[in-house]
Amino acid sequence: MRVHRSGTTLAGAALAALALLLPLAGHAGAVQDPGVRQVPARGTASMGMGVLAHDGQGSSPGGVSVQAVQTEGVDVSSHQGNVAWSTLWNSGVKWAYVKATEGTYYKNTSFNQQYTGSYNVGMIRGTYHFATPDTTTGAAQADYFVNNGGGWSKDGRTLPGVLDIEWNPYGATCYGKTQAGMVAWIRDFVNRYKARTGRDAVIYTATSWWTQCTGNSSAFAATNPLWIARYAASVGELPAGWQYYTMWQYTSSGPTVGDHNHFNGDLSRVQALANG
Repeated sequence: MRVHRSGTTLAGAALAALALLLPLAGHAGAVQDPGVRQVPARGTASMGMGVLAHDGQGSSPGGVSVQAVQTEGVDVSSHQGNVAWSTLWNSGVKWAYVKATEGTYYKNTSFNQQYTGSYNVGMIRGTYHFATPDTTTGAAQADYFVNNGGGWSKDGRTLPGVLDIEWNPYGATCYGKTQAGMVAWIRDFVNRYKARTGRDAVIYTATSWWTQCTGNSSAFAATNPLWIARYAASVGELPAGWQYYTMWQYTSSGPTVGDHNHFNGDLSRVQALANG
């Protein structure tokens, strides 16, 4: 009997040890299956996070013709934490957009430092909302955005809010929507934002995503300014209907803050957009 008990004890100890080891497979440092897509945590999305993976990066991103007047800007989220705004200002950055919200479940934890910090150094600044059309309606997300930092005031220093609509980092590229369904969702958002603030929201997107997920809709070109994402020497083809871009995110690896942008015009045009 003593041998039987000892064997049972040893077997139980081995099973217990195995049970402790199994959960480690999902921990940092464990070998990950390279074929399994790693899904980020909800709330961690940021403007342009899918551009490199889907569109790549061309040579000399951000190049403009000698005739074009451009004004440098940045976009930031909680990933940047406390931003060195004076450094950016001294380097020539004159405008900024700060992530305010995502879906109806996330608010930027660094919002106050980023939004007031950019203002305090003299920048014209605004906020953006990372859209998740698979979670709630466009109107609900517009309300959440406006209620949590996405509002607008005609003070000459506040840019209209941005709808960041791009690749889904958490699942299906087009958030499980048909092209017509996506257009309807965007319309729901921009209509509600206009009703709440009196301003037409800026639409941030990439031509390849817009073509795939909206059928290259031209429904918003007459009303909503375009912020295009393209990490190359030129913006390339724009989504249907838009004859020009208002802003161009041209790199995610700029100095001080990675995401750098050109505004299509001089500082007076940035001010004009702020004033409506």
